[in-house]
Amino acid sequence: MANPKLTDAIIEAAITGFEEQKRKIDEQIAELRSMRASSPAPSASAPEKQPRRKMSAAGRKAIAAAQRKRWAEKKAGSATPTKAAKPATKKRVLSAEGRAAIVAATKKRWAAKKAADAKAAKK
Repeated sequence: MANPKLTDAIIEAAITGFEEQKRKIDEQIAELRSMRASSPAPSASAPEKQPRRKMSAAGRKAIAAAQRKRWAEKKAGSATPTKAAKPATKKRVLSAEGRAAIVAATKKRWAAKKAADAKAAKK
């Protein structure tokens, strides 16, 4: 049985005192770690990395077979096509005159930009 002389108020005061001591100790630890900034300490809260698990060839084959089976069932189940068939459209081709017009317009824009840059450089 617990000591009858310890009341709830005494226990609460003890807990508060210990928490304050813990806070001070944590501050001191943080100061010491900041002094040792050139060599960072490994984090205690970071879990250690476990090595990757390897799967056997038989396990990979079993998983692949199961996936193929699932896909086959899914494809067999959906007999109706999901996309509506679009009529074949003819690919558009740019004529030689159209291409020449685009090239001429591009050259004109570049000439105007170079002239504006040269004018700005003179100022």
